[in-house]
Amino acid sequence: MFRILVTDDIAKSGIEVLEGVPDVQVDVQTNLSETELLEAIAEADALVVRSQTMVNEAVIAAGKRLKVIGRAGVGVDNIDLEAATKQGVLVINAPDGNTIAAAEHTFAMMISLARHIPAANRDLLGGKWNRKRWVGVELRGKTLAVLGMGRIGTEVAKRAKVFGMQVLGFDPFLTEERANSLGVVKASIDEAVAGADFITVHTPLTKETHHLIGRERLSLVKPTVRIVNCARGGIIDEQALCEALAEERVAGAALDVFESEPLLEDHPLRQFENVILTPHLGASTVEAQENVAIQVAEQVIHVLMDEPFEHAVNLPSLNAQQKAQLAPYLVLAEKLGLFAAHIAQGAPSEMTVTYTGDAAGRDGGYLTRTVLKGLFGFQYSDDINYVNALTFAEEAGLRVKEVRESRGLVYTNEISISFVTENGTHRVGGTLYHESGPRLVELDGYAIDMPIEGNLLFTRHVDKPGMIGHIGTCLGNLRINIAGMQVGRRESGGEAVMLLTVDRALSSDVIAEIAKVDGISMVRAIEL
Repeated sequence: MFRILVTDDIAKSGIEVLEGVPDVQVDVQTNLSETELLEAIAEADALVVRSQTMVNEAVIAAGKRLKVIGRAGVGVDNIDLEAATKQGVLVINAPDGNTIAAAEHTFAMMISLARHIPAANRDLLGGKWNRKRWVGVELRGKTLAVLGMGRIGTEVAKRAKVFGMQVLGFDPFLTEERANSLGVVKASIDEAVAGADFITVHTPLTKETHHLIGRERLSLVKPTVRIVNCARGGIIDEQALCEALAEERVAGAALDVFESEPLLEDHPLRQFENVILTPHLGASTVEAQENVAIQVAEQVIHVLMDEPFEHAVNLPSLNAQQKAQLAPYLVLAEKLGLFAAHIAQGAPSEMTVTYTGDAAGRDGGYLTRTVLKGLFGFQYSDDINYVNALTFAEEAGLRVKEVRESRGLVYTNEISISFVTENGTHRVGGTLYHESGPRLVELDGYAIDMPIEGNLLFTRHVDKPGMIGHIGTCLGNLRINIAGMQVGRRESGGEAVMLLTVDRALSSDVIAEIAKVDGISMVRAIEL
């Protein structure tokens, strides 16, 4: 008999899926205190939550029989993934269930914005008849910039095409081939923003996407542009948006998510007549709530019954011996994938993962998925996991190949990633040192040897006297300390690369300042 504890309100259809399985007891207890939760989970084989229950390390430790935690939704911020993984507890989510709901809400916001529907409705309810005041614009013939071409962004783009819109798509992993198949024009983010009549964002909130639409990019837009955010609060700089609205540099905005929720009563966004605000309703449809509840319920049952499952957010269950052997390589593989995403100049279309020596004898299936999780996690965050990583690669048009070699030229064990983008080929390689963990040992053909962790600065530059000093002085002037350095070159006076470990994360302003140093052809901030 398996006991499943449900501690948040999920759709009845999800509960019915759980209750319909023989030898399963479903215990629904919502609004528990932490003390009550610690007691209730002691005999549970599975825990099902939404966003209210905080599943911390203590809760996971108290679940002595716990095998799986199911999150009826996408985000898993309320679950301690590290603690779950250490205890061998699988965490699964339901990333697909609200895709259509979010895409439709985006379009509802866009149409409402174009035709002034909320404002006209308020006027009419107030006894006014202002036909002339609320003249709108058509979507047909307009240009929509979709920033983030994941599942939801793709669904929005498809609907926009039906409405006769031209779609500019921006995504670090959008290839020309996939853009063409969707009828989307691939563009840089600045090209998309500057050319758009409507802008909609569909990225996760990460360091790279925080304030993706800020003062600088709002200075590029047409004064007739209308901006929609049904993704994550913080992708748009709300203060900068308010300034642009007040100065009539933006024609309107529709927001479903905010930097701080619930939205404060005195927030300046509330003062604008041409702004539409909804209280985070993107996934709030009957169908979406049923979909995520059913999806997570089915996967929880699959896990308990030892059947194939989907949407694992952390490492799928391994026995103690497998964990001990594979864990260090998984850390190396994910960090290499993340590093590759940072240095990629354009969307990768082909990738070869080569396992050499001792690494070649490990479970390549897990390792390749982990490389892809690191690569795509840079952009898609919560949407990407160990199970769906290969599907993400397929949908993005990324062809993945594995190569195994018994002996390496230099290292007894190595994982290397070679990938092709529109702008050329890149290669990164790493190995394991027992005394110092994962190390980066190759970068685009240059020999490197340093820990693959922390905050890094990567540059390509002309190999000439004074370059290292110029960059060091620049960082010193910005009060950024250097903890380690590696330099690689093939010939004196040619191209060289430099990788610095620094004491804190580097802002876009810092990168822009370093880019001004004469002789630098590329500079990247990397966080691992």
